Amino acid sequence: MAEGQFELRPAGPYSLAASVRFLEGFAPAAYEGNEAGHLHMAFVAVGGEEAVGVCVRSEGETIVGELFGEADSEIVRLQVERILSLDVDGSEFPNVGERDPIVGWLQARYPGLRPVCFYSPYEAAAWALIGHRIRIAQAAGIKARMARQLGPSVEIHGEPEYAFPNPARLAELEEFPGLFGRKVEYLRSLGRATMEGKLDADHLRSLPVGEALEKLKAVPGIGPFSAELILLRGAGEPDHLPENEPRLARAVALAYGLDEPPEPQQLRKLAEGWRPYRTWVSLHLRAMLEEETGEISGQRHS
Repeated sequence: MAEGQFELRPAGPYSLAASVRFLEGFAPAAYEGNEAGHLHMAFVAVGGEEAVGVCVRSEGETIVGELFGEADSEIVRLQVERILSLDVDGSEFPNVGERDPIVGWLQARYPGLRPVCFYSPYEAAAWALIGHRIRIAQAAGIKARMARQLGPSVEIHGEPEYAFPNPARLAELEEFPGLFGRKVEYLRSLGRATMEGKLDADHLRSLPVGEALEKLKAVPGIGPFSAELILLRGAGEPDHLPENEPRLARAVALAYGLDEPPEPQQLRKLAEGWRPYRTWVSLHLRAMLEEETGEISGQRHS
């Protein structure tokens, strides 16, 4: 393995191409494809201040990451592993599809798809605060402008990429176009909370889910919906049913041919069969709903 590279070996089905397709349709990522078969990422490594770039590609059964910028390669490797949900053993995921034919159908429709997480719980929380009560496309534009104007940059294969500002920069934020109400105040608090270690992914994942969610809701501006988003799509918790996600019940109704969205108790009972990958199945259902209805366009993030 060349210097400045690392390798990841997925356990269970995984497709990098599926991750790229997901990101291209995920507004917060504002991702545009680069080299064919490659995934480019720019972020501030955990505990760092400057941007690091990573070019990810598949080589047979191995995922190879090439580093750009100054950062501890092991920290970056672990961060990319979590971002791509490769820190989870997915060997048993096909068994869920065998138990539940609808899940099997979703797995066949989206082969190798796993959740692609935000670069950190901190960035997931920032997205939740920025996007509160505005349209998703508008929030994505603000987040992208913050990266360009306030964040560090790094070149990947000669092309500049911009990372979201680090927590210390956010902790001193005074204003930014498009942020209204208490959003700037909340973002400053988020920066401070992150620097104090309150949004550490490993710590959040080590806690019982209920306890982790309560800790996240203690961060100013973070409610139940946002806490679930941070835990599932920031820290990468693989097995939680996001009951505060209103579109999930509609997706279940569509996939399972129900006359109406299931009540919470019915949904929880159905999702028991998805363990230990309830987050993953929920993602597949949401992907299907958005593809079938296109309803995410025009939705407000709340």
